[in-house]
Amino acid sequence: MNRFSLLSILTTLVLFIFCQSYGKSSKNGNTVTFCNPLNLSYRFSLDNPSRREGADPTIIQFKGLYYLFLSKSGGYFCSSDLLNWKLINTNDLPLEDYAPTAITIGDSVYFLACSVDKAKIYATNDPSTGKWNVASEVLPFAVLDPALFQDDDKRLYLYYGCSDNNPIQVVELDPKNRFKIIGKNIPCIYSNPKVYGWEQKGDYNDQPGNPWIEGSWMNKVGEKYYLQYAAPGTEYKSYSDGVYVSDGPTGPFKISHNNPFSYKPEGFIAGAGHGSTFRDIYGNYWHIATMTISQKHQFERRIGLFPVFLDKGGEMHANTGFGDYPITLPHKKISNPIDFFTGWMMLSYNKPVEVSSQLDGFPGSYAVDENIKTYWSAQSGKKGEWIIVNLLNTCTIKAIQINYAEQECNIHGRLSEIQHKYLIEYSMDRKNWQVLIDKSSNTTDIPHDYVELKKSVNAKYIRLTNYYVPDGNFAISGLRIFGKGFGPLPERVKQLKACRQKNDPRVVRLEWEKVPGAIGYNIRYGTNKSKLYQNYQIYSNNSVTIRSLNSNLDYFFSIECFNENGITKGNEIVTSLF
Repeated sequence: MNRFSLLSILTTLVLFIFCQSYGKSSKNGNTVTFCNPLNLSYRFSLDNPSRREGADPTIIQFKGLYYLFLSKSGGYFCSSDLLNWKLINTNDLPLEDYAPTAITIGDSVYFLACSVDKAKIYATNDPSTGKWNVASEVLPFAVLDPALFQDDDKRLYLYYGCSDNNPIQVVELDPKNRFKIIGKNIPCIYSNPKVYGWEQKGDYNDQPGNPWIEGSWMNKVGEKYYLQYAAPGTEYKSYSDGVYVSDGPTGPFKISHNNPFSYKPEGFIAGAGHGSTFRDIYGNYWHIATMTISQKHQFERRIGLFPVFLDKGGEMHANTGFGDYPITLPHKKISNPIDFFTGWMMLSYNKPVEVSSQLDGFPGSYAVDENIKTYWSAQSGKKGEWIIVNLLNTCTIKAIQINYAEQECNIHGRLSEIQHKYLIEYSMDRKNWQVLIDKSSNTTDIPHDYVELKKSVNAKYIRLTNYYVPDGNFAISGLRIFGKGFGPLPERVKQLKACRQKNDPRVVRLEWEKVPGAIGYNIRYGTNKSKLYQNYQIYSNNSVTIRSLNSNLDYFFSIECFNENGITKGNEIVTSLF
């Protein structure tokens, strides 16, 4: 056995033990939920302005571990449980290229990223080592947003495309002959925003111009092929993934009625586009996707993970309802979407806050407004800066998510000293405080730290105190407190009206009677009364205009309302004809 083989075996063993023990400690600590955006060590950009970026995710399984590849990550991630991710550094891959993809073929993993000229495919038989070799340099054309797919007959296909004019395309490759091209490139998907409202540009699908269609991904389920793609642009809250279906890997493809199948236009963090769909070790399908902040830079992005289902008719849909609330990570096969939802509600939305200090234009209220694009900033990053949230009533606390914002930060790349230290306390009277979460000695980068409590507590006040931030000011875009109140559920929504625009049936206006005691509403809708797969969540308002419909289909709408105490399901379904 040579030194490289021995090093590879030892590295794999160490990483496997790390992931297994990390996952085991999480289970023993009762950590069986997660909350979007995922708490990854997103790398800071190499250029100005200083901001974090993580996007265009691909997850694959290899030898019992999950591997996650992101754009501009400075490495890739490994996990045994989808909860805890270990960064793997490498100098062998073009990690500054966008939209990486990976695939397992036999006993090796192959990697490909965006390239404007002569794309290279890389290979490894042990991705845990970070050691890769060039497997092919034979792709003689620009490969933008690639995705590799191997069919059951072992034939290999490359899907690619990222353009506001050109289609998503496919070409066959020969994996036995250095991935040489077989046959011709075949167009698969063209944009059509005049019919498909979700492809129209803008946060609210209301801007002119051609959309960007990109980020293809292919899954085969049974005998059907599901070709996924992203639109209308990564900087928009409407960023989503659509899906076309075929009986073969090269088409012809027919658009699914349920589109976009991965869609989260509102909430604390919006966007669910340019991702990959995979199965976990229990057989559950998941879609990992790009979510947008786009404040410091249009490519300021994060990652979200959503359960995926295929109904009896074969329609694929990601379950994004309350998609940035705690989500259960099961240890078995789940058949009902409701089983992924914990039932823990948002307790901190628009609650009164007190702060140690604040910068002009960055008030404390921004930490609880359920909008990741806004944030509270203290006047410094010194130890002792704090924020208190008054929940107004006694509530049961189940979990807390702390989302940091980089205010006056000047970090670029990955630095070993990037870490966050904090202390969270709780109180019933604002005088007597008890420790709830102590990370005052933490040594890791936790930009979106989510903590499920080992044991729930009753509290009326929550205090977050800074001990250390890596640079700049202590700034929080979301101090998000989850659990349950002790009050009544809101009443059901009444007098729901849906008015489809006659001159533009991609657009519908919904209005309903405001419900006392409700803090928000979740609109469920779809093209079939029994398939209300789409979700549109809003706070406070009792009307909304949705511009993401397929102009050629009828739609059905129902609204559920919610508060700190739970969700009241809608009992009325309203039809909107095209």
